[in-house]
Amino acid sequence: MTGAKKKKKSMLWGKMHTPQCEDIIQWCRRRLPILDWAPHYNLKENLLPDTVSGIMLAVQQVTQGLAFAVLSSVHPVFGLYGSLFPAIIYAIFGMGRHVATGTFALTSLISANAVERIVPQNIQNLTTQSNTSVLGLSDFEMQRIHVAVAVSFLGGVIQVAMFVLQLGSATFVVTEPVISAMTTGAATHVVTSQVKYLLGMKMPYISGPLGFFHIYAYVFENIKSVRLEALLLSLLSIVVLVLVKELNEQFKRKIKVVLPVDLVLIIAASFACYCTNMENTYGLEVVGRIPQGIPSPRAPPMNILSAVITEAFGVALVGYVASLALAQGSAKKFKYSIDDNQEFLAHGLSNIVSSFFFCIPSAAAMGRTAGLYSTGAKTQVACLISCIFVLIVIYAIGPLLYWLPMCVLASIIVVGLKGMLIQFRDLKKYWNVDKIDWGIWVSTYVFTICFAANVGLLFGVVCTIAIVIGRFPRAMTLSIKNMKEMEFKVKTEMDSENLQQVKIISINNPLVFLNAKKFYTDLMNIIQKENACNQPLDDTSKCEQNTLLNSLSNGNCNEEVSQSCPNEKCSLILDCSGFTFFDYSGVSMLVEVYMDCEGRSVDVLLAHCTTSLIKAMTYYGNLDSEKPIFFESVSAAISHIHSNKASDKLLFGNLDLPTMSLLS
Repeated sequence: MTGAKKKKKSMLWGKMHTPQCEDIIQWCRRRLPILDWAPHYNLKENLLPDTVSGIMLAVQQVTQGLAFAVLSSVHPVFGLYGSLFPAIIYAIFGMGRHVATGTFALTSLISANAVERIVPQNIQNLTTQSNTSVLGLSDFEMQRIHVAVAVSFLGGVIQVAMFVLQLGSATFVVTEPVISAMTTGAATHVVTSQVKYLLGMKMPYISGPLGFFHIYAYVFENIKSVRLEALLLSLLSIVVLVLVKELNEQFKRKIKVVLPVDLVLIIAASFACYCTNMENTYGLEVVGRIPQGIPSPRAPPMNILSAVITEAFGVALVGYVASLALAQGSAKKFKYSIDDNQEFLAHGLSNIVSSFFFCIPSAAAMGRTAGLYSTGAKTQVACLISCIFVLIVIYAIGPLLYWLPMCVLASIIVVGLKGMLIQFRDLKKYWNVDKIDWGIWVSTYVFTICFAANVGLLFGVVCTIAIVIGRFPRAMTLSIKNMKEMEFKVKTEMDSENLQQVKIISINNPLVFLNAKKFYTDLMNIIQKENACNQPLDDTSKCEQNTLLNSLSNGNCNEEVSQSCPNEKCSLILDCSGFTFFDYSGVSMLVEVYMDCEGRSVDVLLAHCTTSLIKAMTYYGNLDSEKPIFFESVSAAISHIHSNKASDKLLFGNLDLPTMSLLS
């Protein structure tokens, strides 16, 4: 008997731990998304828009690579490498179809702190030009890139470790107001760092707490050292860039290809600087010599990893959060899904592998993603095509950029940050939807400005969690007694009518960033299951629970009641009487539910809504003003459905009014 049990146990153990061929293929597709979409790539429909987008993206990658390398306190050529290798790695492992990984202003700023601390500017005179060093650069430049490479490598290791620990599922604590405030504050820092180039001033590196204010204090104290030629060229460049980009935006539907004003400005400024010898005549700072080719790979210096661990954590967290926000926005816009944890792996490998090729820390950038949107990119092939043109610049065109004035390059960067800087407009939105989120935005922005992006991000997350913990004890769930009374009242009022396909779902929790995603998932699962079911059930199932944080558990209703109507106009009533409070993320998700249900031919009606919820949803979402959405009670919502002759067939079951309590 015992032998039989052992034999059976060993067979089960072997069955559990023997990987099948299908399991390996599925794992590869999950971890290498390129294997999933590449075989189905439509050359006829997608190649042309991806090629056009790739060319436009290459222009952005080159200009941003040069500028963000300078921002990272390393030689500009390393920014070109940082625009090439991370994009290739992310195209293989990443899931965002419109996410262009490369150099990034926020990670460059963080990396610069380590570079300037370990290899300060004042030791430059102690180093000499070396013919044996990589690309013929000085030992000083090589020491600096070694520090930046160490930050990139360690930051990537941290991101991969977070992937192994499955921490991607914990990113819901980083809410939209926190990301918006952090990126806006970091963009303000980047603009400040470019002031010395815009004004043509010589300025020592200033960082640390309140460094933002010290920079402007230094500028005003040395205002007489501003070079008028650099200031005028900067203003002219900014005006041209803003004007042409606005015209491109206005007429993008009428013209097939937008004017690459960044590229035109670079060519014109470089040619003008070469012809007039501005470097010597007016003292304008130029980019300088750009070496040709790509050096042989070299392992990052392991002896300084312990000295850059603070910056590495900042690069890992800030870069991932900013990139994930863009990937999620892309997925939401084009109706596909991404795995938050897989993004940790993609960005981690992008930083680790690229660090062997002298690349500074990388992440996705809002300007590049917006560029892919506007040029009609379809897949990651656009990023791969851009890499071809970046290679051409590295091997052939790079030396011609010697004469590019730094003030023009700074102007391109400042205008490129427009997408982040206009997030100040979100303040009005947060004020009208949830004033607490407005306060979180302002405080996170202030902390980012006064300290750094990683400090602001940490403060925003801690502040958000603390506020939600403080608000939850005041919340009340919907009692079972009230549910039964409401059900009985609706039955007696409407029993004489033969209405069908109505579903009432009760929200019995606050709707905040902690449970907004699960609320959406649970509701969509209910709708999909109901539409897939063709047999009506006799018994009504209910799922009720009074624990406030039940949305964080894995418990779901075991049964749903329905009769499908996939081809009919249906109706769904959300009873918000237990919806005690909400934040911006909750309202955003509720509006998204409304829009998605409308796309599925499901009318959504909300009952027992508070005045603040009605105001917030009306302000946030572009709701149909001609069709009533909000009702005083469930009975009033059902009466409206009954009176609407055009919708005589409704959602999910006979009007026994099966009622479910959604564990949002």
